[in-house]
Amino acid sequence: MKKLRIITGIALMSILGFTSCQSEVDDVQGQNPNTNAANSTTANNYKRTGMYDGSSDDFLDGASCSSIVLPATAIVNGTRVTLFSQLDYAQVISILGQFNNDQDTVVLQFPLKVKTSNYTEVSVNNQTEYNAIVNACTTAQSSGQDAISSVSITFPITILTYNIKLEQTGSVVIKSKQELYAYMSNVSSAELFSVKYPMSVTLIDGSKITVSGDAEFQAAITASLKTKATIDTAAQNTKKLETIIVNGMFKVDSFLTAGVQTATDYQGYTVDFANNLTVKAVNSLNNTVNGTYAVSSQLDVFLKLNFTGNTSFSLLNNTWKVTSFNATSVSLQSTTNAAITVVLKQI
Repeated sequence: MKKLRIITGIALMSILGFTSCQSEVDDVQGQNPNTNAANSTTANNYKRTGMYDGSSDDFLDGASCSSIVLPATAIVNGTRVTLFSQLDYAQVISILGQFNNDQDTVVLQFPLKVKTSNYTEVSVNNQTEYNAIVNACTTAQSSGQDAISSVSITFPITILTYNIKLEQTGSVVIKSKQELYAYMSNVSSAELFSVKYPMSVTLIDGSKITVSGDAEFQAAITASLKTKATIDTAAQNTKKLETIIVNGMFKVDSFLTAGVQTATDYQGYTVDFANNLTVKAVNSLNNTVNGTYAVSSQLDVFLKLNFTGNTSFSLLNNTWKVTSFNATSVSLQSTTNAAITVVLKQI
């Protein structure tokens, strides 16, 4: 009987010890009462957030899962460019932006090195090998396994751990994205983990929020990915708008300021956008007003106009929000005074 009591006591202490260790991890779960395993949604979220983001040179390589390791050489629209550092990106962007309705081409010169989403550098000897990397990126994107770049965690953060086999707790301080990716990539099936909240994150729109649990982190990712999709759509629409305005001839069909119409000031003028970012307005008397323009995007598409030498056209000098556009008209709203709107109609 005495032996039975001792054995029972030891078993009870083991159970209590397990419960204590388990609760130490559980207590910091915030909105998620369960600890996270290697195959959990939370583990995947943190792994993808920790991945290397290769989107900074997408204009060069067209692959957001990886980036070209510098130095490297490329033929950009027929011009040979050697990039020694990221400062040389400006030269590539300048060449690509010289004309806005041409077919841009970037031909990478092999061999080169590529830094992939798992932070390793891979030697690439030819286009076939590079295409395999791009195709793998496309597959990762379509299956939701690519890097989440729309949420940036403020480090350091602490992860509490629990080894099921050893019934042992621990903690890990994560100081960078790469450390986060490495940890999440190596969580074993015998290990549970919990992120110690709260933590601070920055979203793609620049806003900073405090996250208090796994569910809030998931919500932040979901919201930021929607914002990123909006940004991506706006970027695509800049190209569509550039094509429309360069290929057409326009007139100022409407210029409303707090309901007052002043479009007659532009009567007889034809507005012509060139593909080199210049614009001119010419009337029947061959009077010419010269200017420049630029199409850009954030969450919305913007058209910036800058005319010189004409009082009426200088009123168009503004950064306009493009509220709508199609093949026949472009509707604009002032970014400094929402009561001012302009409609350019194709002639």
